[in-house]
Amino acid sequence: MDPTAEMLDEDKYWRIIKDSLDASGGDLECQLNCIVGALEKLSPVEIVGFRLRTDKLLFDTYDSEMWCAGYLINGGCSDDMFDYFRLWVISRGRAVYEAAKKNPDSLAQTIDASMGQEYDFESLSYAPLDAFKNKTGRELYDYIDDGFKLSEGSDTQIEFTWEEDNPESLQRICPDLFRRFPLT
Repeated sequence: MDPTAEMLDEDKYWRIIKDSLDASGGDLECQLNCIVGALEKLSPVEIVGFRLRTDKLLFDTYDSEMWCAGYLINGGCSDDMFDYFRLWVISRGRAVYEAAKKNPDSLAQTIDASMGQEYDFESLSYAPLDAFKNKTGRELYDYIDDGFKLSEGSDTQIEFTWEEDNPESLQRICPDLFRRFPLT
């Protein structure tokens, strides 16, 4: 197999997420197992494509407003936690992701603040790696074409529209989340 820069078809991607969410009843470990199982049924190119599509979805939500939502929901949000939070948003399905991409405050309608959990799904990033290794015995990263470039982190700077020390700035961006997840 040659390296690829081809993302998995978006509808197919979201179908895998939906099926895993439906089958898991919201349990993230069960959902992860469902995703790995579904990916193992795909071709190696499609498994790489799943990872690339995930990277694209993360890139598309790398902004100040989404970070504000993650900060409020999780009571703080480091760089890594911001990645894991956005993976969790992806894991909730296409409708939740797309609504949150347009307006991160929409997540207030999706989650139950009384659950007392952190809203992150770091393991989702490992699902295609595990599925690819299980299927081929090889490392997925060796099959991502150098032509696939999405840049975030040190290469991409977010211009923050809120400040940790200024609760009103967070409230302006995500008023419903601010109400549901008061800063303590």
